[in-house]
Amino acid sequence: MVVPIRRALLSVSDKTGLLPLARALVAHGTALLSTGGTARALMDAGIPVTEVADYTGIPEMLGGRVKTLVPTIHGGILARRDDPDHAAQMVQHGIHPIDLVCVNLYPFAATVHSGAPNMDCIEAIDVGGPAMIRAAAKNFDHVSVLTCPAQYEAAIGMLAHGGTTAEARQTWAADAFARTAAYDAAIAGWFLRDQPFPPHLILSATRREVLRYGENPHQQAAFYTASDRPGVASARQVQGKSLSYNNIADTDAAYECVSEFEQPAVVIVKHGNPCGVATAPTLAEAWVLALRCDPVSAFGGVVAVNRTLDGATAELIATLFTEVVVAPDADADARRVLSAKRNLRVLLAGAVPDPAAPAMQVRSVAGGYLLQTRDGGRISAAQLVIATERAPEPAELRDLMFAFRVCKHVKSNAIVYARDGATTGIGAGQMSRVDSARIAGWKGEAAAREAGLGPSLTAGSVVASDAFFPFADGLEAAIAAGATAVIQPGGSVRDADVVAAANRAGIAMVLTGMRHFRH
Repeated sequence: MVVPIRRALLSVSDKTGLLPLARALVAHGTALLSTGGTARALMDAGIPVTEVADYTGIPEMLGGRVKTLVPTIHGGILARRDDPDHAAQMVQHGIHPIDLVCVNLYPFAATVHSGAPNMDCIEAIDVGGPAMIRAAAKNFDHVSVLTCPAQYEAAIGMLAHGGTTAEARQTWAADAFARTAAYDAAIAGWFLRDQPFPPHLILSATRREVLRYGENPHQQAAFYTASDRPGVASARQVQGKSLSYNNIADTDAAYECVSEFEQPAVVIVKHGNPCGVATAPTLAEAWVLALRCDPVSAFGGVVAVNRTLDGATAELIATLFTEVVVAPDADADARRVLSAKRNLRVLLAGAVPDPAAPAMQVRSVAGGYLLQTRDGGRISAAQLVIATERAPEPAELRDLMFAFRVCKHVKSNAIVYARDGATTGIGAGQMSRVDSARIAGWKGEAAAREAGLGPSLTAGSVVASDAFFPFADGLEAAIAAGATAVIQPGGSVRDADVVAAANRAGIAMVLTGMRHFRH
């Protein structure tokens, strides 16, 4: 059913597109009602409009807190046009139908993010706007509700055909309820900002795009954004194909990992796990070391850097098939080099996230959600406990700290070998810690053969474990792979056996007291 627009109420904080919409409505023969700043903007543009206070006969009051919360407005929005009782009551009370409501809400989130005092945040909580939006959306059979400038063009186009369609009104109504829900979620979150685990979990996000498919082609998927944390959700894609579900997940893993390091760093991720991580004086040097760790797995991976990508590094990256490159920025030379790889996705995030910044992580399970604070834990060298007879050498200590930071981003059970600020073997996601240690050692042997660098890259490396060694066998596998020092949380009932194995081998062991499980 097409519904003509004979009377419309316009009240918007964001005045983008307001004047073209208002002019189109007037040309359609629509009488306009408006409030405050919106009415002034229309009057200044020479568009005929009636202020709501003049229409209702009730002035705005209480500093503007009350202006549309009256039966003349809400009755005109909520009345069913096909109900004789409603029609009779409208005549009895002098209520005229309102066929279109165009409202966007006070900028509450922007006010909070600006650091405004509490009273300003409270005054930015819109009451009348959500009430009108919800009323119009409830009565979508008869009323059109516009809550976003992006909807105006479609509405204007429909006016030429006599009014809005039932399908459009229902779509706008659904969007309206989603917007008021998100608005209320932001307000509730502000009130509960000191309660990390409120009694009711309210999730709100904005759809960025519908993806071709999910993890597999038979799954459907979409990408939503929920915060301004620098990363894959806020990054600007400057070239390449659309991101896939798996691209997005791997890019997030890579960029979060690379943010851990102060020096120029490169992280290569494949299937959610780093397969090469390195720091060096330059990104180009870091790339060579990161790729050396596991060049086979790096094929088709995601590359993240924590500095502006330069041309020399881009030249090196371009020699390998890569799905995504993500960086804070890229210079002109780097963009020129990568532009030759038309399908390569290049994302510029603008900044590197703070790895210690507090944030919440949500995971769905059957029938519910798990909510936790993100793993921003960090250990300083001064906090380490030396458990063995031999203390680590200064170079070993630097590598131990590096390896433990990488461990935080490797799926459990995680074992990471490192030397000179670069990973030399990574074992991820195994059910047995000893298997992770062995796999990482085998990876180091394969990489050494590939590079012609002796029997194994892990020889002379340090090793990090994301959790304690439950038995000495995992440590013994690392020793067999050539580890000279180990960093691990400790806390096993068999810690004494593990320490004894380290002492017999003459290696150093330090304990962090902090684990980094990642499931």
